[in-house]
Amino acid sequence: MASAIVAPFAAPVIVSARSSQTVFIIVPYASGGSIDSLMRAIAKGMSEALDQPVLVDNKPSANGIVGSQYVARAAKDGSVLLAGGTGPISLNVLLRKNLPYKLADFASVAMLCNGPLSLTVNAKMPVTDMKSFVGYAKGRDKPMFYATLGPGSVTHLFGIMMGKSMGFAVTDVAYRNNPASVMELLSGECDLNFATPAAVIEHVKAGKLRLLAVSSDQRMPNLPDIPTFAESGYPELSASFWTALHAPAGTPREAIDRLNAAANAAMQKPEIARQLAIDGLQADLGPPQLLDSQLSKDAALWGPVITAQHIALD
Repeated sequence: MASAIVAPFAAPVIVSARSSQTVFIIVPYASGGSIDSLMRAIAKGMSEALDQPVLVDNKPSANGIVGSQYVARAAKDGSVLLAGGTGPISLNVLLRKNLPYKLADFASVAMLCNGPLSLTVNAKMPVTDMKSFVGYAKGRDKPMFYATLGPGSVTHLFGIMMGKSMGFAVTDVAYRNNPASVMELLSGECDLNFATPAAVIEHVKAGKLRLLAVSSDQRMPNLPDIPTFAESGYPELSASFWTALHAPAGTPREAIDRLNAAANAAMQKPEIARQLAIDGLQADLGPPQLLDSQLSKDAALWGPVITAQHIALD
């Protein structure tokens, strides 16, 4: 994976300005989580590339709204960035009418990484592949109960899409976090889970869970035997969650370009590649326009589901 991502950006040109001004990356989640840990490693790499301090500042609460709002209103000089993602940016904008910020309040700086969802079931379910899974789900006299991380989450919306695409009834069951939902899948209280492969792989190896498909465009290098939804006949179920850097709208182009180059340089460090592999994530390097494209894809993928189901959050 490291060799694949390094080639296009083998020699990023960064004009080091050696500044004492600190760049703050606002992480809209509590400290100690996987995104927080990744962002601290990226901040270290960016600091080395920029030759100036880059620090993480956690501002959790309200589904990422607190931290995102802070960045939307911050100085437009490249000193404050948001570690944004599918939830805090794309889904909040699509789901919440009274959101204290809008997509236009941010300028894209850099995509960082993305990861797939999985279709995971209890190993006791009498299915071994997507065909037998769909047959089993359609033959039940009750809906398939699937775990979500709450109304409007990626897992909630993906389950609605899957049920519609495959032609069977589904009912969402909300859990406070991924570990809690996986435990309920292990106990049989829930029928299926869309957790990241990294969250379920040890249980799969132990024979307690069965991973039937991943939502990435291509098979994952560390799971070469697991097909994608597209391979299984459901290309419309190709989806991912992502993490990226945003700046306040109006930040000068030269500052954004410099920060983009620093982020790309940081993402090529071996220690970050190792961390991504552990978390089942893939580096996503490129210019700021790559993030613009991702935001457009999100609107096209999740927007129709939200509209059709009349989902709105306060």
